[in-house]
Amino acid sequence: MFQWDEDPDLNITPLVDVMLVLMAILMVTAPTMTFQEQITLPQGSKTVKVEKPKTLTIRMDKDQTIYLNNDTYKLDTFADDFVNQSAKLDKNSEVYIRADERLSYKDVMYLLKTVKAAGFEKVSLITQ
Repeated sequence: MFQWDEDPDLNITPLVDVMLVLMAILMVTAPTMTFQEQITLPQGSKTVKVEKPKTLTIRMDKDQTIYLNNDTYKLDTFADDFVNQSAKLDKNSEVYIRADERLSYKDVMYLLKTVKAAGFEKVSLITQ
């Protein structure tokens, strides 16, 4: 029989457990959701074509062997050979120098100086 003076106890533990699981699922899936709107881009002028800048990579291994494209050079003859080769290359191209870390500072700076003396202005040393 039902009595009005009894206080009913609410057990909300299952409700909290379900809400925590739903919140965890929402927190995991929310960063992965992407919305994709349909955008129609306007037509641009096609008078100027943007060209990717030309790059030239020079590598030097621990034995002071220098690699330029498919050619190999020794450090002591590289200066003259590179000046002859640079006549065929674009002076505005970016030059990247990759040198082995076991080389002496003097050898890497000699390579850098040789490339700059040949007329290249955009020279960079590549590191890890």
